[in-house]
Amino acid sequence: MVSRPVEVWVTGMAWSTALGDDLAGVWQNLLAGRSGIRSVDFPVALRSPLASPLPDLDPALPLPERQHRLTVTTLRRALQDAGLAKTTAEVVPVLATSYGHHLDVPETESLSRWAVEAAREAGCQRAPITVSTACSAGADALLLGLSLLRRGFTDTCLCGGADILTPAKRLGHSQLGTLAVDGLRAFDRAHSGTVLGEGAGFLVLETQAAALARGARPYGIFAGAGSANDAVSAVAPDLSGGCLALAIRRALCDAGLAAHEVGCVSTHGTGTRLNDEVEARTYSELFASSPRSPLLFGTKGAFGHTLGATGALEAISLLLALDNQQVPPIVGLENPLAGITLPLAMRTALACPAEVGLSVTLGFGGFDTCLVFQRAREAMR
Repeated sequence: MVSRPVEVWVTGMAWSTALGDDLAGVWQNLLAGRSGIRSVDFPVALRSPLASPLPDLDPALPLPERQHRLTVTTLRRALQDAGLAKTTAEVVPVLATSYGHHLDVPETESLSRWAVEAAREAGCQRAPITVSTACSAGADALLLGLSLLRRGFTDTCLCGGADILTPAKRLGHSQLGTLAVDGLRAFDRAHSGTVLGEGAGFLVLETQAAALARGARPYGIFAGAGSANDAVSAVAPDLSGGCLALAIRRALCDAGLAAHEVGCVSTHGTGTRLNDEVEARTYSELFASSPRSPLLFGTKGAFGHTLGATGALEAISLLLALDNQQVPPIVGLENPLAGITLPLAMRTALACPAEVGLSVTLGFGGFDTCLVFQRAREAMR
């Protein structure tokens, strides 16, 4: 007899975004269609001056200190939200970034020291596991945490990502031509690129048994995860969408669910032409036979593209969408791409009576990751 996998609950969440850091307050800003994207000065000409910096993180601080403060403050709030601020002995941190400050600090000797120092200052007594898989890093940290819990390595994980805006990142994406010249317009026919942002998101994952033992209530159930790598290009996605479809199928299989049970999808939605078209085509094909098409939404028009943090921020937004039974509008979307056959949240928040949702990320280097969450049952609330 095959045993059922350990049920994993999300019992704490925190984020730091261009729209603020209060969980409920930022959610209301998302529902209202607000955006933290603005023009940010730079000493040389860029393809676009747009970015989404954090309102409460001093831009004058040295870059390593900005990464450290952002990570520590968000970690502490996640632990506090879960009621674990003073009981962190067994918590395993899994912390992710897409380079953080490292591209701008040539004397960097370790790509994981930032995580060790931040976890220690936040109160974690166990050494962190560090993940860096480009824009899928935050999602991959959650995938790894789920695996650790299921395999009995620990009962509690603190997973997510943090990334800051740096000159090297803005210069690099300007040279790549990926920056939007007139705003991030995911899945819109006028899309011209993405907008870089900064932020952090961390989620506390616990086995059901551990959560029940201390009387914790979940935001939702982390039902499954899947990933794939197409190895096609350092920066471009697999244009066939086959790798992304494989990651989604693996995630649904891991969760023991079928495509027709998915009610909403938190998309990667970068606003870049290739990524948007690959996502649009893949979702349209995967859910073509579903009796009820899932509702697509995305948060990058509000938060900007937060790189290694984006997977965690989008997981939080999906959990809030499932809990509140509504999704926020995709900021900047007015005229959807012709290839999209699924409903999109645009202009205003929409009701979404979904019990199952997907959070999808696509990273440089071909990293595709899909996370599956279920709405917490009424008895859990």
